[in-house]
This record gives sequence, C-alpha cells and structure tokens, in this order.
Amino acid sequence: MTPADAVTEDFGGDDLLAAEYVVGVLPAGERMTVSARIDTDASFARLVDEWVRRLSPLDSAYPEVAAPASVKEALDRRLFRSAAGAASTGGFWSSVVFWRGLAVAALAALFISIGTNMLRQPVAPTPQAQLVASLAADGSPVHFLAVYDPASGTVGLSHVAGDRGAGKDFELWMIEGQNAPVSMGVIPVGSTARLTVDDAAKAKLTAGALLAISLEPTGGSTTGQPTGPVVAAGNLTTI
Repeated sequence: MTPADAVTEDFGGDDLLAAEYVVGVLPAGERMTVSARIDTDASFARLVDEWVRRLSPLDSAYPEVAAPASVKEALDRRLFRSAAGAASTGGFWSSVVFWRGLAVAALAALFISIGTNMLRQPVAPTPQAQLVASLAADGSPVHFLAVYDPASGTVGLSHVAGDRGAGKDFELWMIEGQNAPVSMGVIPVGSTARLTVDDAAKAKLTAGALLAISLEPTGGSTTGQPTGPVVAAGNLTTI
C-alpha cells in the first residue's frame, strides 16, 4: 500500500492526527501533546506506527540531492548583472547605492522593532525535533513503536504486538553504522515504557541510528551484546 492508497474518504480524526504527527506538520505544542498520548493510548500508538511504516519508503525513494554548482552560478549572473545594468543607466531610482541604503535602513528598523518586542515578552525556546521508528522484523510477531525525545533524553516505547514468553525479556539496542550494538536497557513489561538515554548515545540517536530489540533471558544480556534473536528493528527518522 502506498501513502496515497492509505488516504480514503473516511480519512480524518485520529488517523489524520497520527499522519500529521509522522509527517511533522503539527505545531510544536500539539506535537508534544500527541507524543504524550502515544505513551498512554495503545490504539493511537498503533495508528502512528502504521503511518510510520506507510511513509518510511519515501525516505529511500526521495534521497536528498544537492543542487549543482551551475545553478548558483546562473543565479549570481542574473542577479548581479541586473544590479550592474540598473546602476549603469544612472538616475536616482536606479542607483544601487540608494537601494542598498534603503535596505539597511529598513533592516535597522526591523531589528529595533524585534528587539523591543523581545524585551516586552520572553521568547519561548524552539522544541527539538523528535525521532520515530517502527520496530519490526520479517517473520517475527514482535512490533514496537519508538519515539526519541531529545529534549527529555528518553526513548518512549509502545508495545504494538508480540509476546516475550516465559523467562524472557526484550532488550533495546542502538546500532550506529558498523559499530557493535550498544544496550539501552531491558524494556519493562507493559504496553508502554520509557528508557533514559545516556549522554554518549544522545548525539548518535539524533543523527538517526538504528534501534533493535533482542529476546534475552530474564534481566537481559550478561555479555554486553545480544545473545538471543533480534525480533524487531528500525531506523529513527525525524518528524
């Protein structure tokens, strides 16, 4: 199913809200409210997870491409040639010096206005972007939705499907490139859980590391590396 196929006549309500959250178009305050709801509403967490899986193919289908250097060169030629031509015609209204002076004056007035407004009211800090991942694996019934919040330094986990079984625990791992997996802790039993991220892992997660979940003996791995099968995994992407 493509993202376009997922949009039907009944599209709206929580389904629309989950899609907007994953796409990243919600205002900062509403985004934080939705993130908190994921921790307490398993049905809504499943909707968010579905949209993550629907939209994740777009990451590979439309990679970031830098504009060719020739584009900037062509723009420079058009912009500065126009300015030079206007100056050569002479006259007050075509003077580059005049327009530059007017621009400087306008900017100064703008900065004064902004400075006055800043003194009148405090500026709220811009929230850091959250990252989300749908954790699953072929042939495995285990499925989690992970949301990393850089502001709080925590990973929220919603247990969507799959049982750990008797005498077993799920353990969360971070994998950065070709480096060995790093344990982020045993995932507590329950529909939702929150794990605190240490300082060393924060920058790596923000860069978009891979998260994986292994099935371990009760209490987690004793070797520092996964000892059981990896039952779910997924890449963190910014929303």
